[in-house]
Amino acid sequence: MPGTWIEQCIPLLCKEGNFRQNKFLPGKQTTTNLLRKVLIANRGEIAIRIAYTLREMGIETMAVFTEADEHVLHARVAGEAHAITSYLDIAEIIRASKAAGADAIHPGYGFLSENAALSAACEEAGIVFIGPTPDTIRRMGDKLESKRVMEAAGVPVVPTWNGTPPDSEYPVLVKAVGGGGGKGMRLVERAADLSNAMASASREAAAAFNDDRVFVEKYIRQPRHIEFQILGDSHGNYLHVFERECSIQRRHQKIIEETPSPAVTPELRSKMGAAALAAARAVKYRGAGTVEFILDPSGSFYFLEMNTRLQVEHPVTEMTTGLDLVREQVRIASGEKLSYSQSELRQTGHSMECRIYAEVPEEDFRPSTGTIEVYEPPVGPGIRLDSGVARGSSVSYHFDPMLAKLVVWAPSRAAAIERMQRALDDFVLLGVRTNIEFLRRVISTDDFASGTLDTGFLDRHRELFVVPEGVPIEAILAASLESPIGTSRQDFQDAWTSGASGRWRNS
Repeated sequence: MPGTWIEQCIPLLCKEGNFRQNKFLPGKQTTTNLLRKVLIANRGEIAIRIAYTLREMGIETMAVFTEADEHVLHARVAGEAHAITSYLDIAEIIRASKAAGADAIHPGYGFLSENAALSAACEEAGIVFIGPTPDTIRRMGDKLESKRVMEAAGVPVVPTWNGTPPDSEYPVLVKAVGGGGGKGMRLVERAADLSNAMASASREAAAAFNDDRVFVEKYIRQPRHIEFQILGDSHGNYLHVFERECSIQRRHQKIIEETPSPAVTPELRSKMGAAALAAARAVKYRGAGTVEFILDPSGSFYFLEMNTRLQVEHPVTEMTTGLDLVREQVRIASGEKLSYSQSELRQTGHSMECRIYAEVPEEDFRPSTGTIEVYEPPVGPGIRLDSGVARGSSVSYHFDPMLAKLVVWAPSRAAAIERMQRALDDFVLLGVRTNIEFLRRVISTDDFASGTLDTGFLDRHRELFVVPEGVPIEAILAASLESPIGTSRQDFQDAWTSGASGRWRNS
């Protein structure tokens, strides 16, 4: 392990040795001088990732942290840090910004990133919100309103009902108006089950979003989840930065993303990209966002929702275009125009991301807590790690269990899969249970290799949830604790190699 905390938390950006800022793009990018100091209203890997770009732009950074996060890495990477009681307290975050003299707030993703009240509070306080306007966030956060807006803009939408749909339309999904992440969602196969499903979903939605409204939507069988990255400025300019395939999901949440999608042809990309731009124009989108679509087996696509923030999976877009999306967010929020036209953007190669979670997939993805005793991330050509933890980090039940994002780039999809397999093999993380070995099994299936993907992938492949034989975790952890800091990777491998498989047993 590196000897200092800063060495431990620096993301590994080894992109074939020559991936520079905007390697594939014209040299038009400028650095704004309009923002002096930004408060990052988030935590973990995304707070660290934002801080690095801001520092490169010459902008001062300020982190916030709660009592449960007092010793975390993101509070040490920023230029200064301020204690708060909650990441969800808008008034407190505004007060912290004013006290520190910050002239802007970056919300990251999650927490308050899609909260119109924070955007409005920033406007009232004279603080720049690095994201869309309150009106855009509000309209796109209401799933019924967003569908009405998209339909009026000519974007294809899934058939939706406020009440009971015709019997011929089953199966259907009950969804929460203000929800996401699978909360308040129910699949209904028969009309007789609709009433109970709506009542149950409504109760869950009220608890999760303080909004008990639900609606009914046509259920698309074997859908792919395809999203388009969009950018819009305050001068009426819009572009999309291609698509991401996000079909591998657990509990309606993504765990593996990639770009380009193996299902999207150039013709389909053109059609879906045009729809994404129409969606952006319809709400005068400002900043970086995502238009999400459902793609059915016949090639028809439908608007699902708009995410008015930076996405967890944004690194795969950066790896294939050279674009720094956080830098673009800051430039747009500073009032600058988009630097590029649609025709100037292009992708090179293939990129894939695996989300590393502290959880037990074989036990219905039960979260795992504890202290990270050994942290040996993979290195090498084409590997990037956006991480919020290091050796000694505490993983608690207070926050989302995502620890890091492992991203690879390669010239082709097949080569990207091989590189990801090797990277997951080399990723040693002990002290908490993780999904690393599970992810390795997923990307090693024939269906994944062939690109036969849809949102029901994991439900069809129940064999992935069977734990293979390996070295007991107790023996591995005991060996790790006896090894001195600085032990070489070969020493680790000699101690912990799992029999004939030759892979780390990550638990």
